[in-house]
Amino acid sequence: MRFTLASALASTTLLSSAAQAWTPASTALSDKLEVQGLVNLAKYEIQHNPPPSCNISSGYIRKEWFTLKDAEKTAYINAVLCMQKLPAKSGSFAPGAKSRFDDFVAVHINQTLFIHATANFLTWHRYFTWTWEQALRNECGYTGYQPYVNWAKISADPLGSPLFDGSATSISNNGGNLPNKNSSYFQSIANPQVVVPPGSGGKCVTAGPFKNMKVNLGPLTPAYSDIPANPQPDGLGYNPRCLRRDISKYVANLALKDTDIANLIVNRTDIASFQDDMEGLFNYNISLLGVHTAGHYVVGGDPGGDFFASPGDPWFFLHHGQIDRVWWIWQNQDLKTRQNAIAGTITILNQPPSRNGTLQDTIDLGFLAPDITIGDAMSTLDGPFCYIYA
Repeated sequence: MRFTLASALASTTLLSSAAQAWTPASTALSDKLEVQGLVNLAKYEIQHNPPPSCNISSGYIRKEWFTLKDAEKTAYINAVLCMQKLPAKSGSFAPGAKSRFDDFVAVHINQTLFIHATANFLTWHRYFTWTWEQALRNECGYTGYQPYVNWAKISADPLGSPLFDGSATSISNNGGNLPNKNSSYFQSIANPQVVVPPGSGGKCVTAGPFKNMKVNLGPLTPAYSDIPANPQPDGLGYNPRCLRRDISKYVANLALKDTDIANLIVNRTDIASFQDDMEGLFNYNISLLGVHTAGHYVVGGDPGGDFFASPGDPWFFLHHGQIDRVWWIWQNQDLKTRQNAIAGTITILNQPPSRNGTLQDTIDLGFLAPDITIGDAMSTLDGPFCYIYA
């Protein structure tokens, strides 16, 4: 093509657009720890010859969202949409649940105060996420496995990420701008140890696969004052509304970087400090948002900003896949001491004071799945599970 001023300007525009294109932030530190963990796991299996029937070679692989092909993303999204269409099985337990998707939200709402800042936090959510994965496969014909999002990839610019761009292979976009939004306060407005300023969203998502989805349950701890109260005090009544988001670059930059993940894995060598720092510290003399709390509030809104009803945003299971992966990486750094490590009591932040949790304690998902013990859920290659991460 012959050089012209117009072609030069067009080339400059293309280069400018390319320079502004979203690129994932580095995950080199946590990925290196994952590889080292896999090496340790392989050695551990060799030392315990013969290896178990489910092992590093036979276990299925959970993959990172951004490594999936578009067809794989579409298959997962379609399975989630399928769960939102299948009838609920909650019955009188959750009258407001209208779908199988709602069933999972209802169980999380019901147990929130006994599955956070407790000895069963990590194992309960591992079993919960696996049960969701099995429902996608067994009830909606999904042939893949639960993906995860490495938060570090979106930490520099979550709003620019294709995960939230409203395209067909996204999980929908940010909400429209809601004026006069409140900040989020941890642990409370009266004791604001961490203050998260509002983002540019807050209204309903407007594009992508979940633009028409209905949030039916909650809220119990609403992010906004204009959310209608649930007709039942337990949050399990029927309360239909749109999915709202307020995606937070502030939160992503503050607590979801690769260094935040790597520091958690490397510097927290006992399970008590590891899970405390992961969940966030809001009742001590120091303030730490933690990757778990930050991962929820990076989407915020309704129901993502509701401590109880957060599984009502499809982001929840991508986030908790990463929570499980980070714990798995941490375990694999020292399997001898970390595989079955447990700490904490059976009530949230030990309020009211309660006994310590044990490996024999039951993980109860109600009607979603059979009971197992905490000990059954300590390894992703044992109990009901058979998977690894990559």
